[in-house]
Amino acid sequence: MPNTKIAGIGKYLPAQVMTNEELTKYMDTSDAWIQERTGIKERRYAVKHQETTTTMAAHAATMAIERAGITKEDIDFIIFATLSPDYFFPGCGVLLQRELGISNTEIGALDIRNQCSGFIYGLSVADQFIKTGMYKNILLVGSEMHSMGLDFSTEGRTVTVIFGDGAGAVVLQPSDEDGVLTTHLHSDGRHAEELAMINFGSHGGHHDEVDYGFPSTDIPGGIFATKKMVEDGQIYPYMNGQVVFKKAIVKFAEVIDEALRTTGLSKTDIDMLIPHQANLRISQYVQKTLGLSDDQVYNNIQRYGNTTAASIPIALCEAWEEGKVNTGDLVCLAAFGSGFTWGSSLIRWV
Repeated sequence: MPNTKIAGIGKYLPAQVMTNEELTKYMDTSDAWIQERTGIKERRYAVKHQETTTTMAAHAATMAIERAGITKEDIDFIIFATLSPDYFFPGCGVLLQRELGISNTEIGALDIRNQCSGFIYGLSVADQFIKTGMYKNILLVGSEMHSMGLDFSTEGRTVTVIFGDGAGAVVLQPSDEDGVLTTHLHSDGRHAEELAMINFGSHGGHHDEVDYGFPSTDIPGGIFATKKMVEDGQIYPYMNGQVVFKKAIVKFAEVIDEALRTTGLSKTDIDMLIPHQANLRISQYVQKTLGLSDDQVYNNIQRYGNTTAASIPIALCEAWEEGKVNTGDLVCLAAFGSGFTWGSSLIRWV
């Protein structure tokens, strides 16, 4: 049974930089306030009505495909992780196939909706496909365009200041060498609403708060959105920051330890830890808990903010480009996010 290796990696960051200072034009905040709580100095925003989650993904995917030394027609499966798709449906997987101009209709496209953990979930799925011999060139992408769905007011600042846009991609292939050693996935839906975007959804919204002139229960099929939802700001993401932080620092450490135990390795064997870029304070806490040096952890949230499903592949790509990930290195990936979901992977870089 073959192992899975990352044969090519790419990233895309929009050109438009949004600094903390610029955000003060829209909300009551400050550079000091944002950096103290998140470590973020700036983030990237895509060009509205010109760039989308899919077009950014295509840039990252093209780079990964070229670096893998294959052509787009060699791709036999697409996995696309995002919480900010171009459309409610269909998913971005087929849109990416079209955007890249892949004419092979034999390939499948799978969309992953695991938010911050999406890339690791996608990696785990791809790893199984490679190991069973089902596919030989899997394109795995994480891409997000958060800027189109944030509340640029003081009421929404605790969420809005955190997120940015971008995309990362890898091409996964069979390998006779190590590659992906292990992946671990977990979830706890009891806390789903603590970090969520509730509307628009098929639950139909808060019908009891709206006067339709007849009982809302008589509305066939329900209603995705109401004027009151918009007016009350119920169409934006919600995050209970304290709950998320407390859960994240525990689960990050646990799922990394799980991967090390499974492979018989130790913390000292880790050459590079690339955590999901949720909050610099979370990454620093995990680093301290694991006893890792600054050279063993890669963070770029300061420049890009939280790019959710794209954060790990973007950071992994940058670390590799900067010569901080090399052949033979033990690379640990870990994420925690909405759901709650979390996961980890250990990769022996080949």
